[in-house]
Amino acid sequence: MNAVSSIELRPFPVRTALVVGGDSEIERELRDILDPDAWAIQRVPNNATALLTAQKKGFDLILTSEKTSGREDIELLRKIRRIRPHTRLIILADESTPGDVITSMREHAFSYFSKGYSPDALAVMIRHAMEEPCWDDGIDVLSATPEWIRILARCDLKTADRVLQFFDEIAELPTLERTAVGMAFREMLVNAIEHGGRLDPNQQVEISYIRARHMVSCRISDPGEGFTLDEIPHAAIANPSDDPVRHVEFRNAQGMRPGGFGVLLAQKLVDQLVYSEQGNEVVLIKYLDLEPRQAE
Repeated sequence: MNAVSSIELRPFPVRTALVVGGDSEIERELRDILDPDAWAIQRVPNNATALLTAQKKGFDLILTSEKTSGREDIELLRKIRRIRPHTRLIILADESTPGDVITSMREHAFSYFSKGYSPDALAVMIRHAMEEPCWDDGIDVLSATPEWIRILARCDLKTADRVLQFFDEIAELPTLERTAVGMAFREMLVNAIEHGGRLDPNQQVEISYIRARHMVSCRISDPGEGFTLDEIPHAAIANPSDDPVRHVEFRNAQGMRPGGFGVLLAQKLVDQLVYSEQGNEVVLIKYLDLEPRQAE
């Protein structure tokens, strides 16, 4: 018997995804993302059938229907996780409140998208759900109301994307302020995870979000040793006025990824960016002008 004929042929492991509802567009997007040779997709009409199906077999990924409310999908998630604790479930909701999003975080939804979401953002999150190991210990809710949220997040960039998506759903802000706060928050969170936490999944950053009547505040605390703004040669904020791209040369020499504009960008997007004395905590403050403007 030759070596080739003695090789034992084993079936290729196929992963499974469950899509709730009759939205053909969602299923088509999912088929474009998932490798058809590695994934089998099953569709069910509603949450009740999804629960019965998930009780009989486990799924690597579940997407809820856009036609249901966040509250209905959270109840589905809660029931499924009682029997299959590590199920990756992404909520797509037609109706949602910040309270629903917070509850979904407590119940360990993988992600949450309400009406008007970006298909590209959903595609990124689906890919994260396919790749992220031990994902459901990545975000821990310490305390939360729609006005004040405190969480711990694992120091990896996929978890950062999940945090940002949840907070984008929670933030009830005018469009311009929502975009500005979201971009500044992303830059500071990635900095904290990359430089403070050194992308170590055993480390965590602490995040607080406060929504007052005329102000939004985000605080990020990382486990690093801290720094001062004039001692970070990898960042554009530390460049001398006569050498505005010095940090690019430093990053190239150190083999760092392109970037370094995070702090500078965040300073332009929010009203105040305040660091602690040690430098491992930062607070972003954005003031809100919510009074109706008088016609000139």
